[in-house]
Amino acid sequence: MLPETVKSKYHDLLSVQHPRVKPLEYRHEQQNTFKPEEILYKTLGFSVAQATSSLISAGKGVFVTRGLVPKGAVVSMYPGTVYQKYEPIFFQSVGNPFIFRCLDGVLIDGNDKGISKVVYRSCNGRDRLGPFKMSDSTWLTSEICNPLAVGQYVNNCSNDRAANVCYQEFDVPAVFPIELKQYLPNIAYSCDKQSPLRCVILVALRDIKQGEELFSNYYTIVS
Repeated sequence: MLPETVKSKYHDLLSVQHPRVKPLEYRHEQQNTFKPEEILYKTLGFSVAQATSSLISAGKGVFVTRGLVPKGAVVSMYPGTVYQKYEPIFFQSVGNPFIFRCLDGVLIDGNDKGISKVVYRSCNGRDRLGPFKMSDSTWLTSEICNPLAVGQYVNNCSNDRAANVCYQEFDVPAVFPIELKQYLPNIAYSCDKQSPLRCVILVALRDIKQGEELFSNYYTIVS
């Protein structure tokens, strides 16, 4: 599913040979060598991270920390528990600004605190296939395995800050590799095998340079 240029870089990273070292040294070296944001940068040519927003009183925002995001590239993912429109979400929604509503009424709760966090962890522990997890829960922690899973912190555009990303909805295809699902920061609230998993990504509307903050339009969703 990856473009050939990206796929070749990915295989190059996997094929790098490392000398034998002692366990403690290897652990230290592994932490320095295989940081997710470093792999993201080497694979896609950019990295993103949370930081204090440039908007007054906006709290956190998401910035391009390295490289250049080309127009049309996936720059972030909206993590969280996915609720069908008929499923209960009242208590999770109280005072929660991180609930994303899709065009068809499907909801994604991207809150990484409180009851939302508990619900996601519970669903993540429920869904496993042998040694494989069916979703990534590290976005709830400070040690994120998928550095793109910060889309819930992308702020809305303003009069002087035009949107540079847009939302794109898609359903994960049935042929998606089982071993890669552990990197998807979304999970279904109920164990419904009939409904495909909904994901929302953020796509660059133009080239976005290092140091720029990401801004979306909350009313612009592409299905």
